[in-house]
Order: sequence, then C-alpha cells, then structure tokens
Amino acid sequence: MTNKRGHAMIAIRLNKEIERDLDLLARKRGSNRSAVVREAILQYLEDNEDLDLAKQAQSQTLGHKPLKQLRKELGLDS
Repeated sequence: MTNKRGHAMIAIRLNKEIERDLDLLARKRGSNRSAVVREAILQYLEDNEDLDLAKQAQSQTLGHKPLKQLRKELGLDS
C-alpha cells in the first residue's frame, strides 16, 4: 500500500543488536531509521543489479575467443 506521496510502508523485525546499531548509525548521520534502511536497500538492489549484469556479460563472452587471440587482438602480445 502506498501513501499520497507514492511511498510504501513496510514492517520488518530486528533483533535488539541490529536495532541499536541502526539507531547509532542514524544518530551519527543526523538522520533517522527510515533513511538509513532506505539507503541500505537501494545499495543492496544496485549491488545485485551489478552482479547480474556481470554474470550476463560473462555468460555472453565465455568460449567465444581464446585468451591468446584476445591478447593479440588487443595488442597485448606481439
């Protein structure tokens, strides 16, 4: 469900240690829990997207050219 601004609210369960660390980080940044969690989620999603792109690129290039041929084409070997 989203509010008038188009933001969704979610609920998560945290153990006391994570909750304490989250509060400490929020205070250190002059922020709040929501902002810290939102930033962490965005970073996680970006990291996973990068990993997926790397895996996709790797699967597309595997087995196409031998390393020796690639090095020669790139001018790394004479």
